[in-house]
Amino acid sequence: MLKLEARPQPSKAMSFASPLLALAITVVIGVVLFMLLGKDPLKGLYVFFIEPIKSGYALSELSIKATPLVLIALGLAVCFRSNIWNIGAEGQFIVGALCAGWMAMQAGPDTSRLIVVPVLLAGVLGGMLWAGIVALLRDRFNANEILVSLMLVYVADMVLSYLVYGPWKDPNGYNFPQTITFAAATKIPRLIDGWRMNIGVLIALAAVGGFWVFLFRTYRGYQLQVGGLAPLASRYAGFSSRSALWTGLLLSGGMAGLAGGLEAAGPLGQLTPHVPAGYGFAAIIVAFVGRLHPVGSIFSAVLMSMFYIGGELAQSRLGLPKSLTGVFQGLLLFTLLACDTLIHYRVRWQSVPAAPSVKPVAAPTQKIREA
Repeated sequence: MLKLEARPQPSKAMSFASPLLALAITVVIGVVLFMLLGKDPLKGLYVFFIEPIKSGYALSELSIKATPLVLIALGLAVCFRSNIWNIGAEGQFIVGALCAGWMAMQAGPDTSRLIVVPVLLAGVLGGMLWAGIVALLRDRFNANEILVSLMLVYVADMVLSYLVYGPWKDPNGYNFPQTITFAAATKIPRLIDGWRMNIGVLIALAAVGGFWVFLFRTYRGYQLQVGGLAPLASRYAGFSSRSALWTGLLLSGGMAGLAGGLEAAGPLGQLTPHVPAGYGFAAIIVAFVGRLHPVGSIFSAVLMSMFYIGGELAQSRLGLPKSLTGVFQGLLLFTLLACDTLIHYRVRWQSVPAAPSVKPVAAPTQKIREA
C-alpha cells in the first residue's frame, strides 16, 4: 500500500524550482499530445512558445492577455495568503466590466479624456461590490465562500446576457447582442501607435509594486498572512479574522473589477456576451504558479498568456482545437500540485500486515446433573 510520509525538511531549492519543473513536465506531455494528434511537436512548441514573443507586435498582444491576469492574480494572492478562497474572480471581472461599460456609455462627443479615470474606478467599485456579497454572506451566515463566489459567476454572466440582449443593446447593431461602441474619449490610451498595448500594462506593474509593499512591508499585510498561516496564533495575538475576510475579498474583487474595466474600455471597446474570457479562473493558476508572490505573478501571467495566444495560433495554423489552451493550463496546475506534493512528502510502500490467525475455541461443555 502506498503511503505519503511528510519529509522532515523539504528542500527550499526544489520548492523554488517547482514551477520550472512543472513547466518542463507540461512541455513533455505537450510533445506527446502533439504526436498523438498527428502534428509535428516542434511546430506545436514553436507556435505556443516562440510565436507569441518573436516580434514587438506579438509582445503587444501578449501584454493585452497578461495585464488582466496579473491584476486578478494579485488580488487572489492576498486572499489565498489569508486562507480565504475566492474562486469567483471571473464574476467580479464581469461586474467590473459592466460598471465600467455603463460609465463609458454616459460619455458624449465632447467628453474629456479624463473620463477614463471614472470608468476604471467604476470597474473597481463593481468588483468590490460583487466580492462584498461573498464577504457579507460568509461574515453573517458563515456561508462557504468557495460555493458563494463560484455561483455568483453564473449570476454575473446572466446579468451581462440580459443587458446586452435587452436594455443596453445597440439599436443600430444589426440585432447583434452588443452595446454601442464606446466613445473615443473613454478608450484606454495606447502606449504605441499601431499596437494594442495600453496603459493597463503600467497600471499592472504599479500594482505589483504596491502589493509587494503591502504584503511584506506593512503591518496590515503581516496580519493577513499570519491569519492565513496560523489562525489560532492570529486570534491569540488579537488580529481580527473578520477584518481579514473583508480586506482580502474587497481587495481581490477590486482588482478583478479593475481588470474588467481595462478589458471593456480597452481591447473590446464595447460590451458583448464574450466579455468573460476565463481570466478569472486562469488567474487562480497564475497565482499558484507565481507562488502567491506579486513578482512571481508577472512571469506566470506571461506564461499563461502564451498558452492563450498559442491556442489561437494552433487552431488557425495547425488545425488543432482551441480547447488545447485549457488542456495546457490544466496540465500546468496539475503538475505543479504533483511536484509540490512530492517535495513535501515522500512516497513509501507499506506492506499490509497479515491478519492474525484465530484458533477455534471449543464450546464449553456443561455437566448435566442427574435429578
